[in-house]
Amino acid sequence: MFTSVLIANRGEIACRIMRTAKRMGLRTIAVYSDADRDALHTRLADEAYRIGPAPAAQSYLVADAIIAAAKASGAQAIHPGYGFLSENAAFAEACAEAGIVFVGPPPAAIRAMGLKDRAKKLMEEAGVPVVPGYHGDLQDERFLKQKAYEIGYPVMVKAVAGGGGKGMRRVERHADFDEALASARREAASAFGDDRVLIEKFIAAPRHIEMQVFADTHGNAIHLNERDCSLQRRHQKVIEEAPAPGMTAQMRASMGAAAVAAAKAVGYAGAGTIEFIADGAGGLKADGFWFMEMNTRLQVEHPVTEAVTGLDLVEWQFRIAAGETLPLAQDAVPLTGHAVEARVYAEDPEHGFLPSTGKLAALSFPRDDAIRVDSGVEAGGEVSPFYDPMIAKMIAHAPTRAAALARLADALDRTVAAGPRTNISFLTHLLRADAFRAGQFDTGFIDRNLAALGATPQPLDKVAVASAAAVLLDGGAQRAVSSASPWDVADAFQLSGPRQVSWPVVADGEKLSAVVRYDGDGRASVSVDDVTGGGDVTVLRAPEAAIAVRKGRQTRVALPDFAAGDSDDGAGGGVVRAPMHGKMLAVLVEAGASVTKGQRVAIIEAMKMEHTLLAPFDGVVQDIAVAAQTQVPEGARIMTIEPMIVEDAADPSAAQTA
Repeated sequence: MFTSVLIANRGEIACRIMRTAKRMGLRTIAVYSDADRDALHTRLADEAYRIGPAPAAQSYLVADAIIAAAKASGAQAIHPGYGFLSENAAFAEACAEAGIVFVGPPPAAIRAMGLKDRAKKLMEEAGVPVVPGYHGDLQDERFLKQKAYEIGYPVMVKAVAGGGGKGMRRVERHADFDEALASARREAASAFGDDRVLIEKFIAAPRHIEMQVFADTHGNAIHLNERDCSLQRRHQKVIEEAPAPGMTAQMRASMGAAAVAAAKAVGYAGAGTIEFIADGAGGLKADGFWFMEMNTRLQVEHPVTEAVTGLDLVEWQFRIAAGETLPLAQDAVPLTGHAVEARVYAEDPEHGFLPSTGKLAALSFPRDDAIRVDSGVEAGGEVSPFYDPMIAKMIAHAPTRAAALARLADALDRTVAAGPRTNISFLTHLLRADAFRAGQFDTGFIDRNLAALGATPQPLDKVAVASAAAVLLDGGAQRAVSSASPWDVADAFQLSGPRQVSWPVVADGEKLSAVVRYDGDGRASVSVDDVTGGGDVTVLRAPEAAIAVRKGRQTRVALPDFAAGDSDDGAGGGVVRAPMHGKMLAVLVEAGASVTKGQRVAIIEAMKMEHTLLAPFDGVVQDIAVAAQTQVPEGARIMTIEPMIVEDAADPSAAQTA
């Protein structure tokens, strides 16, 4: 066994790998970009080395810089985590050339499974069922469109070198194919440096079920049972669980055998995941699943497998990389209870799940032995616009599925995260959704139920507003009266009637009145629309505001800035602003152009995903404030659109005489 390891990654996965490495007595080495200089993973490691500027392409994706750090530190092995360089065959080869152990599969296996089209051909040859589609080399737009028509809509356009939902588009109609293909290719080129795609038939009621496989360098391969990852949004996993609801012993054996055959077909070694799509209509069936892809690395959702098997998959990775044989035979793999994982992200579900960045004013998790938390950030840390916006993974394990879901939902209720917006409230809605709890779901479940899951604009939480207002006004309107003078204005003295005063507040941009009522002893209570604060609210002071966190949802309350007046974007509201920090990929209109409501006017890229900005109404573009390929901060003005004035055709003078 080697004695030192460099973790070529960041965030929660780097921290998680370090925990196992330290337990095994290995010296741990971290790498960091300028954005991560003070990140948690750099402080947990025994040593840390700078590898470049904040953008991943200039730091975490620079193989030479990581190899140089490994040599400087004397690291005997490199663990790539997941993402970044974990599925890069050239990087694995560079490690070998430098005499460093790569904790992952052989380069040939990475190449064989790294491109979806070639992987599917290989699986067909190995007898593994694959989804019908076109996986060839010809990439002409007209040819691909014709293939989509022949396969039959709906179809999926997928990046050949893709993963994590990037470069993937579902196309419902032939007329929408061109735009979907262009968008998928743009995103694929940005994320993977490869814009080639394949076309697949879309399964009507799909379940995403994957098998964790392990193989050693001595010809042994087994699976560690399945995970269900069907709850997705934009093809990104949100909730994962093990075992899969509705899974039968017969189907597990059949799917497991196919997964092991897939691993052996490429001479695999180490940890891998074989992802299948299953037809969920009418229940899971042993002959109703197809190979999608193989991820030649550790998966984000590996903790649920660890929970139901009691195994440490990172330790297995280290031991196999050191040349040891698999610790267990297939018939000795445990499967105990049920585990479920939720990914806590810095994003705003009420506004299209837009990424949210900034400093974490607060971050705390419940202390519960039945809840595992994997995180790479802490209170006071930054959620950077340069990387994935994951804050933490929370995992619950219980004897039954119902108990695990309830335990995780309760833990999320007791989690406090403030600063950037988070998806915590959305996750609790999801875990408590009746259909999901009953096992009636597929990969389209979230998109079909956005409103019921709280993922559309919600009314203000008045309990939270009142609680925040009480803290905000403390020391002013709310403070107890220390003077016996009847003229003390702070206690809202009045000659008759209830003693109260109204204070204007602004809650998430909405203007309200907080009513402060005083009793005979000068003690104050605060209400908003006759709603008072509650005991289940955590309130934090922020610069010029108070943030109330209630059941995972944040409400920001501030006093109005009277000196600034009501300066907004004007009566027309025609300023198009950047919804998050990101890179302006394209401006799709010019100054002076007429636009219609909902028309695409610009594309911004953030967290490696594209987001389209739309015209708020019919109008004319007055000016454009930014150029394509430039970085823009959240809230930056992109352009101004003047509303279209439509005169009454029957009376052209109506607009003038009205």
